[in-house]
Amino acid sequence: MLLAVPKYGGGMADTLSWPKKSRELCNHHFDSTIWNDLKIRDDDIIISTYGKSGTTWTQQMIAQMIFGGDPDLSVAEMSPWVDLRVPPKAVKLPEIEAQKHRRFMKTHLPVDALKFSPQAKYIYIGRDGRDVVWSLYNHHSNANNVWYDALNNTPGRIGPPIDPPPEDIREYWHDWMDKDGYPFWSFWDNVRSWWNIRNLPNVMFLHFSDMKKDMPQAMRRIADFLSIEINESRWDRIVEYCSFEWMKENAMKSVPLGGAFWDAGAKVFINKGINGRWKDVLTDDENAAYENKMIEELGEDAALWLKHGGLITA
Repeated sequence: MLLAVPKYGGGMADTLSWPKKSRELCNHHFDSTIWNDLKIRDDDIIISTYGKSGTTWTQQMIAQMIFGGDPDLSVAEMSPWVDLRVPPKAVKLPEIEAQKHRRFMKTHLPVDALKFSPQAKYIYIGRDGRDVVWSLYNHHSNANNVWYDALNNTPGRIGPPIDPPPEDIREYWHDWMDKDGYPFWSFWDNVRSWWNIRNLPNVMFLHFSDMKKDMPQAMRRIADFLSIEINESRWDRIVEYCSFEWMKENAMKSVPLGGAFWDAGAKVFINKGINGRWKDVLTDDENAAYENKMIEELGEDAALWLKHGGLITA
């Protein structure tokens, strides 16, 4: 099922209501204050997700299209997670400022916790929350002591530490549902905040399922939105370097710190990229509870898009 949602509401850009930062989010992962001192350039690209929704994949697509298909790009180093509090702001901001290429950065913040620029371009990727949790569990359960030490013991953490997950993924699911994103951050708040600005001309929505269904088409849409001129002679290579298979085989180039936070290495971070692994685990009642909550929190149009994907069109 596809959902076509009108994108532009009409009117000139100078009459639009642009998002304003209104709060800070700080925890074991986040330091949203980093955005306050970031000097945003007019051609900056911001890739946003709740997490485990195709962030690394989209970073790879953008990098390969900007640089014309280069298998040796260290995308994780080129595309920083701005609001991650490790390394601290004093280290991270000069590194971002020193970048000479067109910058493409990632965030997992809701809109009102970051600094928004009318000139920069924003890509938001959504994914069904059930698929997000199954991917999160793989990410969390494979993390090693280096990961926990960095997040919990680097000075500046606000709030409780993050602990190892339970062995039962259903318990993990219920914790995430009952406490809205626990032990990470609010899922509904993230999706809702971005959905509310989907009509802005510098915001593009993608869905993980549509990217899986036709990756080259998704890449063409991204390139058009970002005004990236594709090197057509390299297109086949560009697409190859963005495939899940290639990225998993070469995961050290796209995974933070080359996978040092996971004992199984960078490949476990890329994992499977498969939707629907929850179907044989969650009961009918549990699925109904999730879908009812999704509508309650997001409204029917956003819930339908989050579940199925589809174009948000002009």
